Amino acid sequence: MIGVNALNIKIKSLLEATFMHIKVEGEIASITYHQSSGHIYFSIKDDKSSIKCVMFRSNAQRLKFRLEKGEHIVVDGSVGVYTPRGEYQFYATTIEPYGKGALALAYEQLKSRLKDKGYFDKEKKKPIPSNIQHIALVTAKDSAALHDMIKIIEKRYPLVEVTIVDTLVQGERASREIADALYYAESLGADVIVVGRGGGSAEDLWAFNEEIVADAIYRLDTPVVSAVGHEVDVMISDFVADLRAPTPSAAIEMILPDKQEMLYMLDEYIDRFKARANQLLYIKRESLKTRLELLHQHSISRQVQKILSEFRYLEDEYRARIGLKLDQYSSHIPRQKSYLKQQMDFILSRAKEQESMMREAMALNNPRDRAKKGWAKVSRDAKSTMLQSINVGEHFIIEDSDTKIEAICQQKINF
Repeated sequence: MIGVNALNIKIKSLLEATFMHIKVEGEIASITYHQSSGHIYFSIKDDKSSIKCVMFRSNAQRLKFRLEKGEHIVVDGSVGVYTPRGEYQFYATTIEPYGKGALALAYEQLKSRLKDKGYFDKEKKKPIPSNIQHIALVTAKDSAALHDMIKIIEKRYPLVEVTIVDTLVQGERASREIADALYYAESLGADVIVVGRGGGSAEDLWAFNEEIVADAIYRLDTPVVSAVGHEVDVMISDFVADLRAPTPSAAIEMILPDKQEMLYMLDEYIDRFKARANQLLYIKRESLKTRLELLHQHSISRQVQKILSEFRYLEDEYRARIGLKLDQYSSHIPRQKSYLKQQMDFILSRAKEQESMMREAMALNNPRDRAKKGWAKVSRDAKSTMLQSINVGEHFIIEDSDTKIEAICQQKINF
């Protein structure tokens, strides 16, 4: 005879020894993510049966995708028995999607989720500045990718200021470090941030497919260029970033101008400028010539010469006509001359008489001659007045035709 507990222990030993490492295929029938413990409780089934499963936190943290009900999976683990209740369950250590890898499924799940959140919307993309003065490179400081980017920068546009933000680019801690490095790069005030690394396996590049990195890129105000791996490697960071570059080197070529092209362009602009300047100068010279000719044609001196020419012509015409008239009336000149002389003599005689009369009138009306001796004009405050209106102590003026006296009344006697 054997007790219940002893039986369960024997069953536990038997099952755990027999099913230590097996893979089970099935469809997820139910699933619960335990928030406080981090464990995942789920069950899988086929068309005839089901089994309870648990994945403990230590293994769940390494799970690349999210388990969802109805998903077809392959579970790797062992069978165990919970002796207090005599129940057995499957302890999962790793889980893979059936028919495809976990990374591929995790990639599609995150891509779909971020797309629904608007992380990939084109209208939210920030434009890359055309005149970049400062660039921040978020990558591993000793990586070949950084070396390639610096080489391209020195070749294409060495005037740009470069800040290198060192970070892990692969491994479990890489995604967190990349996100922190992006936030730090934002604080530098750079015109653009390039984040990326060189090529590698899907596992090596996986940090750029983590949601924490996507969140950081989406939240930055500075434009971000994602340059991860090779052209065939398309990361979640590529979809979220404002610009996706196929390689780190290509990222620099895409955002920085080529100094040689700029020099060629400057030479072309200089040639165009010279040609345009010469064309404008020619046009202005021709216009000036035309204006000078018009000015000469319509100048005052030219107009005066024209008028003088016309005047001389008219003068000559007038003299000719006067001469003709004089010839015609020459017989009348002596008589007219005698008459004019008589008229002039009469007018002069009358004028002299009027002059004599006017001189006599002026002599009679001269104020100096009309004033009687002993008499003078009295005025006060520029107004004529009578002596009797002057009071003692007041100022007044006495003047005749020859003299002006300013006086003060010291005594007044009325008659």
